[in-house]
Amino acid sequence: MSGSVTVVVIGRNEGQRLVACLASLSAQDVAIIYVDSGSTDNSIEEARKVGATVVDLDTSVPFTAARARNAGVDALREAGLPDYIQFIDGDCSVESGWISHARLALDTHPEMGIVTGWRSEIYPTQSIYNDLCEFEWHRPAGDIEACGGDMMVRSTAFEQVGGFDPTVIAAEDDEFCVRVRAAGWRAHRLPQSMTRHDAAMTRFGQWWQRAVRSGHGFAQVGFLHPEYFVPERRRVWLFGAVLPLLFVLGLLFSGILTLAVLGAYILSYSRTVKGLTAQGLEPARARHHAVFLSLSKFPNFLGMMTFYWRRYKGRSMRIIEYK
Repeated sequence: MSGSVTVVVIGRNEGQRLVACLASLSAQDVAIIYVDSGSTDNSIEEARKVGATVVDLDTSVPFTAARARNAGVDALREAGLPDYIQFIDGDCSVESGWISHARLALDTHPEMGIVTGWRSEIYPTQSIYNDLCEFEWHRPAGDIEACGGDMMVRSTAFEQVGGFDPTVIAAEDDEFCVRVRAAGWRAHRLPQSMTRHDAAMTRFGQWWQRAVRSGHGFAQVGFLHPEYFVPERRRVWLFGAVLPLLFVLGLLFSGILTLAVLGAYILSYSRTVKGLTAQGLEPARARHHAVFLSLSKFPNFLGMMTFYWRRYKGRSMRIIEYK
């Protein structure tokens, strides 16, 4: 007998993206919990139209995706947890057949705590920023260290680790996966299309804010789990802080130092292009992506500093929104 599944959808002012998400789930005949984080559009009404149970988060407490997902599971506990919980972000549509494929994987492999699949962008050619996301989602199938927020989780694994950490404002899914694997469960990506995502990024400022948020995640999750995000943090410190400082010193004292810093950036860019090409990107697209991947270290550094400053001052870890 197949395990039971309930879907927890989280959202905030997703508009038609949420409508599409709910429609894709209704077509797969699963119970839906919708957790709303202070939307001012008609998100709650749309969720109720499809028969979803709605959880409206308390606006007096800072919103985080982790807190929203936990609230969805809390609502499920009233009637008893299902065997599996499918978490979905409200800007994603769920591919037909995904729920049954993921459920079968968890039915068949009792050692698996998390199952995910392939996410793709609905409009990858709308902007370079969407295209960056499209490539970001393309990851190999098999056992994994972590995944994004679209995942099916075994309820016993979720309960064992205490759910998501509601104080983590970015990369909360990575942080959750780290603890699930540490508890002895496998995390696995199926070679199966799972969701279609709408990043809806058309402006440089949106991409910049998203990169700031990523940097915050590198620092916060790295603080909680020092062994995680180590290469990412090193690259941000080197290319987002140390080399810029040396560049400024070079302008003041030594032209040779300035040229050396520029050479380091050019070398890094060339290696990034080569690596992206080796992963299957055509050369022109790889060069374009490499520009933003190189530039991202600066907003990443701002995000890391934001975390350290908030922690030093004892301030709440509030979300960093990009759309």
